[in-house]
Amino acid sequence: MSVKNLDEKGRFRSRTIGFRVSPEEEKLINSAVALSGLTKQDYIVKKLTDKTVTVLPNPKVYKAIKNQLSAVLDELQRIENGNSIDSDLLEVIRLINTTLYGTKGE
Repeated sequence: MSVKNLDEKGRFRSRTIGFRVSPEEEKLINSAVALSGLTKQDYIVKKLTDKTVTVLPNPKVYKAIKNQLSAVLDELQRIENGNSIDSDLLEVIRLINTTLYGTKGE
């Protein structure tokens, strides 16, 4: 038998909620989850219940930052004119900035 999935207060998570997103929204959600260091479930529950997502620096978070920065660099090199940067890329850059700023403790 598998281990029961409990929340931080020890309550059993027995309900399932599903929803559809666009491929672009999925990519943005996955980026935010990776940069948070949380599981996707924990990240989404915290965001939907309006709780603060606290990023604790660890190797997983730093690897996610490195991968996201690499993807951002590839996209910026592809762009010739700075005006053609789409809002999704700017959101990923904002998430990286927030994550890095938060990990410094400033």
